[in-house]
Amino acid sequence: MGKNEKTSLGRSLVKHHNHAIQETKDKGKHYKSQNKKVLESVTEVSDIDAIIEQAEEAERLYAIHHESATPLPINMDAGSSSSGVTAKEWKEQRMREEALHASSLQVPRRPPWTPKMNVEQLDANEKQAFLSWRRKLVSLEENEKLVLTPFEKNLDIWRQLWRVLERSDLIVMVVDARDPLFYRCPDLEAYAREIDEHKETMLLVNKADLLPPYVREKWADYFTRNNILFVFWSAKAATATLEGKPLKEKWTTSPETSHNTDDPSVKVYGRDELLDRLKLEAQEIAKRRKASAYSHRERVVVGFVGYPNVGKSSTINALVGQKRTGVTSTPGKTKHFQTLIISEELMLCDCPGLVFPSFSSSRYEMIACGVLPIDRMTEHREAVKVVAERVPRDVIEGVYNISLPKPKSYESRFRPPLASELLRTYCLSRGYVAASGLPDETRAARQILKDYIEGKLPHFAMPPEDDENETGETGDGGSVSEVSEEARGLGLDQVLEDLSSFDLANGLGSSKKKQVDSHKQHKKQPLRKN
Repeated sequence: MGKNEKTSLGRSLVKHHNHAIQETKDKGKHYKSQNKKVLESVTEVSDIDAIIEQAEEAERLYAIHHESATPLPINMDAGSSSSGVTAKEWKEQRMREEALHASSLQVPRRPPWTPKMNVEQLDANEKQAFLSWRRKLVSLEENEKLVLTPFEKNLDIWRQLWRVLERSDLIVMVVDARDPLFYRCPDLEAYAREIDEHKETMLLVNKADLLPPYVREKWADYFTRNNILFVFWSAKAATATLEGKPLKEKWTTSPETSHNTDDPSVKVYGRDELLDRLKLEAQEIAKRRKASAYSHRERVVVGFVGYPNVGKSSTINALVGQKRTGVTSTPGKTKHFQTLIISEELMLCDCPGLVFPSFSSSRYEMIACGVLPIDRMTEHREAVKVVAERVPRDVIEGVYNISLPKPKSYESRFRPPLASELLRTYCLSRGYVAASGLPDETRAARQILKDYIEGKLPHFAMPPEDDENETGETGDGGSVSEVSEEARGLGLDQVLEDLSSFDLANGLGSSKKKQVDSHKQHKKQPLRKN
């Protein structure tokens, strides 16, 4: 091959490469001009991104309807007028505001539609209704006494929920058994009734094998008193049984906690039992539909909805008997709703997980519960703090085989470990060291949070029967008032002595002898005679 042939070959390869790059750019411009977006869950956006996004939607709707849209008010005052208010008073004010605006915290409704509407008109109506819903939530966020947690901001994800609710006769809301009320959305049940009065909603309490029997009994009594249809279930146990793999029991049954475990409302359902229960509920709905002459559908649809990472897809795979939907520990695996035919009378419908708007939790609590992805967290100590406050100190030490620092003499004996104490002790026991030579707290936080979500660190909440059990976690944390009262009884010298001992232990201070010597050096020296 001559030199000219080599040159021409190289030029042709370069031209082909440049032509491929240009085609890629043209395709990108084409999709951008069509405003096509990948269906992806969006829960975290900055304030400026939200303002720009809503402004673009308002401008687009203006071009369609040729009428002015109401501008979104922007509050530039970042200061707070709540100075001088104690923490207890602030908490009481926030609870009153949450109760006052609880009715405004709703899931977005699909606007009325008819089959005669074209695609453009239907799309414009849905975007207009969704924009109005976003504006209502923005008005709630402007209230400084309310903290609105992250929620789903992608309209296409809510559209998947609308389709599932409209198709389904029985709606199964999958919740985590360790804190069912955190994952339950009462407004979603009300919305299902608004669509069709014959629709029923059932709570599928997943991961129930992580609860002791006596805790399941208390939750069963709570659901029964509040007329909530529920079933205890474990997708992991059902999958292990289906595959013939042994599964260790998380809780050992003692004589004190084993009574009434044969109660059908308390036991954890198996695969066949759950299918029979779903068919029974579906047949009841079908009878009511035929009696009212509302519909004569032969197959009843059961829709599965709920937060991300609660086990919807795992439940459907266990019920079907094979892997039909993708499963992962990262929230947001399911992108589109899927329908699976079980029999001639039953069809299952899997909906993507949605993060509903709520007042009851913080962003870090949602990360600890697995609703928001762990890999996207920025403040790892705040998320680990949730774990440290919910899991007792002795349980953490037993699971990880570590010894956490004990509370100081002026602190409550029952206070939970600090996030920094837990992370540093864990890093020391596992040898997690970052490139800077400091403990790799980010790596430790991710591992602790994964263990907390998967159930390696046992924890559970008790039903709110009364004021004493509203925060019934497995741990017994000390209150702030107890700590402050004990601290008031101590003298200032004792507190300073403890702080100085901490500095000496960490090499941050000097010994008392050196302090005395340095003090002697500053004494007035006698004048020398000339």
